[in-house]
Amino acid sequence: MMRRFFIVFLSVIVSLWFLTPVFFIVLASLTPSSDYYDPHRIFPSSLTLDHLYKLFVTLGGGKATLTSIQVALVSIGISFLLGLPAGYALTRYVFPGKNAIRLFMLMTRSIPLIVVAVPLVVLYMRLNLADTTLGVALAHASMILPFVVLITSSVFSGISVEYEEAGMVFGLSRFQAFLRITLPLALPGLAASAIFAFIMSWNEVFASSILTLTNRTLPAHILNTAMASPDYFKFAAGTIMAIPAMVFIFFIRKYLVSMWGITLK
Repeated sequence: MMRRFFIVFLSVIVSLWFLTPVFFIVLASLTPSSDYYDPHRIFPSSLTLDHLYKLFVTLGGGKATLTSIQVALVSIGISFLLGLPAGYALTRYVFPGKNAIRLFMLMTRSIPLIVVAVPLVVLYMRLNLADTTLGVALAHASMILPFVVLITSSVFSGISVEYEEAGMVFGLSRFQAFLRITLPLALPGLAASAIFAFIMSWNEVFASSILTLTNRTLPAHILNTAMASPDYFKFAAGTIMAIPAMVFIFFIRKYLVSMWGITLK
């Protein structure tokens, strides 16, 4: 009984630790400006959607949100198109330098984007990719790809190769065995890696800031507009940033839990 009480109590404390800042961010975004700057008020006397409306409609936050979603989905598609075969090869095949390749992929993330910002912009202008959704998605995919490869490799390593061998005994090719046997078993882990890729793309701000002027993602748009606005607009921007990612994670949260069981085997 005491153990159960302690677990519940600890769970409540941890939940409050993470949810309290989110609650106050949302509350501040709904607080009228007169109540926000009133030092004698902790909670507002009324709530308003005016700040969210102005940021989302008047200041173009709605368009930037759609751009962020498009960029995230395209970058996930590109990174999975390249990362799935690479992760599978790192798991199922033995070849010289395999561990070095994994290390090299992680080392690419140690280079700050600002170091390659100028040549990247010049390259994008020559390829007519500057200020395009595809250009930002390619930049995000290059950041996401190393993690997708390593995560999918870990997921595939948790699935026994004997399942594929049994399928090939009954006449399947290796590719067919991968599609019909391995891929469905790996789906929870792959969905979890998609969560990770989505969050990385959604929160990334620098690439869109330097590569676009009109087709900016939501973080870059907020950096350019809301940061020079009053504080309640900043909290409204934080709310707009947080809600889509939280909704996305809520609907596929079970796959995230499943991934932990697969990769720890």
